[in-house]
Amino acid sequence: MIPSTVGFLQQDFEVEEPPSLTYRMRKEDNAVRGYTDGREAMRQAIYKMIMTERYQYIMYSWNYGIELSDLYGEPVTYVCPELKRRITEALLWDNRIQSVDHFSFDFPQKGVVHVSFTAHTIFGDVQAEREVSV
Repeated sequence: MIPSTVGFLQQDFEVEEPPSLTYRMRKEDNAVRGYTDGREAMRQAIYKMIMTERYQYIMYSWNYGIELSDLYGEPVTYVCPELKRRITEALLWDNRIQSVDHFSFDFPQKGVVHVSFTAHTIFGDVQAEREVSV
């Protein structure tokens, strides 16, 4: 006999978000020590997402990271709007990130685009940046 599911789906369910507690990456001495949570954990998650080339690492899902390798050799007029779109797309896969805006582009030297932006998260706003060789 197959069990009945009548009434089961009519119950009130509460969806819980997983905690943001994670290991702390210390870029200054290339170490992973201790733990971090909240906004600092989001800053680290954003850093990892925009620094990881999508489809290159088997340990990450195909939704994780950003595609930048095909931008090399493209004109800056193409790269800047594409960076904005790709950064936004990469970050919005994380349900803790609500929106991404305030993009600013700088060109410190020929063949390099520096982009900075703000990610609005459930823990508050996070400023982030990335330099891309084009």
